[in-house]
Parts: sequence; C-alpha cells; structure tokens
Amino acid sequence: MKSIVYTLALLILAGCGSESGSDRMSMDHAHHHDGGSSEATLPDNIKPYQFSDGVTILGANKPEQEKTGAKPAATPPKGMVYVPGGYTQIGAAEGLAQEQPVFWVKVKPFFMDQHPVTVGEFRQFVAATGYKTEAEKFGNAGMIDESTDKQWILKEGANWRYPQGPDFPPAPDNHPVTQVSWNDAQAYCNWAKKRLPTEFEWEHAARNARNDRTMYPWGNDIEKAGAYNANIWQGKFPEHNYVTDGYKFTSPVGKFGKTPLGLTDMSGNVWEWCANWKQEYRDVLTQTKAEVNEKTERAQRGGSFLCEPGWCHGYRVSGRSSSTPETALMHVGFRCVKDA
Repeated sequence: MKSIVYTLALLILAGCGSESGSDRMSMDHAHHHDGGSSEATLPDNIKPYQFSDGVTILGANKPEQEKTGAKPAATPPKGMVYVPGGYTQIGAAEGLAQEQPVFWVKVKPFFMDQHPVTVGEFRQFVAATGYKTEAEKFGNAGMIDESTDKQWILKEGANWRYPQGPDFPPAPDNHPVTQVSWNDAQAYCNWAKKRLPTEFEWEHAARNARNDRTMYPWGNDIEKAGAYNANIWQGKFPEHNYVTDGYKFTSPVGKFGKTPLGLTDMSGNVWEWCANWKQEYRDVLTQTKAEVNEKTERAQRGGSFLCEPGWCHGYRVSGRSSSTPETALMHVGFRCVKDA
C-alpha cells in the first residue's frame, strides 16, 4: 500500500471555501463559491463516444427522440430499482461552473440499489469476507462536530462502525454506511456482484430516467408544509444546525420518501461514491483523460446532511463533489448498480 501522509491541514469551515487537506482527506468541493451562474459554452466539434459500457457522450445536440423506447425489464433483483435507458442532459445551465457546460448522454438501462448501502448490509459483507476498511487500517477517519471546534479532523478510532469515533454512539444498522473509501465501496460491490454507477448514470436516475429538469428528483421544494424532503443542514453552516429534519447526522434510509422512479436518499443524507474520476465537463467532452496521481479524485453525487445552500447546495440533482480513493469521511457512503 502506498505511503499515506497522516498530517492533516485543518479546515476552518467558517471561511469562504474548503480545499483538500491531505492525501487522506480531500473535502467537499461543491460550494456556492465555485463559479457563477452564467452558462459555459460547449467546446467545438464534439464527437459522440462511449464513456463507459453504459453511457455514450453525445455532446450539444439534443437527440431527435428523448426516449430509447426500451421495454421494462423483468422484476429487479431484491432491493433494487429498474432504471430505464434513455437520454439525459447532464448538468445545469444555472448551476456552478463544475456543472457546466450542459451536454447530452445516452444511458443504457440498469438496476440501482433503492437506497445507499446500509451499516447492516456492510456488516454482512465484513462478516462474510473478513474485510478491513482503509479507515480501520489507518486507525482514523474524517469527522466534524462541536467536539472538534467545528473543524475537520482525522479522528482516532473513527470507522464505519463508529463514524464520529468510539466516544460517540455506534452507527445504526438501518443508516447509510459511512467512513468507507472508494476502494472499500469497490470491494463491497465486487462481493455483491454489482458495481458503482458512473456519475452520469447516477444523474440519469436522479432525473427519473426521463430528463426531469427540476432542482431535486421530486421537484423544486426542499420542504413542504414544514416537513423536509431530505436530510440536510438547517441553519448556517457550520455555525448552527437547527436539526429541523430531526437528524444531526445520518438518517435511516428511506426516511424521507421515494423519488418518482422509486429510489430513496438521492438528495442529502450522504454523498455517494461514483465509478469515474471527477473531471471538468469540458475535459469529458473532449475525451481528455484524467491525469491520475495521488491527488486525483473520484466523483461523488447526492449531497449530505452537512449541506446547506449558503455553503454547499450539493444535494441538487446536478451537484458534484469528489475525494481521493482512499479517503473516508463521516458524510460519504455509496450505492451499487447492476447491468440490466
């Protein structure tokens, strides 16, 4: 295993943005400061190409038909939802710079876990394989709380069983597993005979496989009649969280209802690891390969319980974040997909 730098550059979260701390701990980059709202232009002469087995990058041109006409698949595997194939416009013209320029993709049908992998499900994997997560090997993982003076730290003893450390309660079995690295998520997917989604498959599913253009999978309102539709931060981050939604940290999967497609926890609760390296969309469109080194980061989608619009509105459908593959954090989990 490569050498890991254990020294952490602390992030004082009252500032105007976060940045990578160390090789072990690259933080949430999806902040309102990252770019303006003016739409970026597409590069010239974009040629369609196969981004992955399930995704074709089409570029600027809107397909003549926005649905592939694929017939519904057979009954999905237990705990999964069928995501029809189709065409989706990735990104948001009114979004952050990292969500632009918008472009079209064609996605093959697939199955997706209804909810993020839970602590209980990850426990079954560990019991069956004896797997030891990277946070357990390193002896610490990333967390933030009043006990850390609202700063990110590498907390000794923090891992998937105790996301905030052994001096906090253990993670409930029906909550999303956290403090798992991208490498840990890959190991689980391989054991479950599934895989991680690309972020374009993830966005296709979040747009309900029909290119919905709402801010969230269910619409444009984060709350209705005083009830929240997702587990997010209520208040000003990181100064105060009113915990109006009832959860300071993670919440039980499915607690906030389903999307029209039948998925849960697609906004808030935890960021979710995706298969691909995070790149600028212009680089994706021009087929520029990611320069992979110890600082290159894997994409994440969905936002988390630490997000609030004044700091990080990452729980929008088009929101993006990333971390290095060995990083484990208290607000990052994953869900799996399977080819249909």
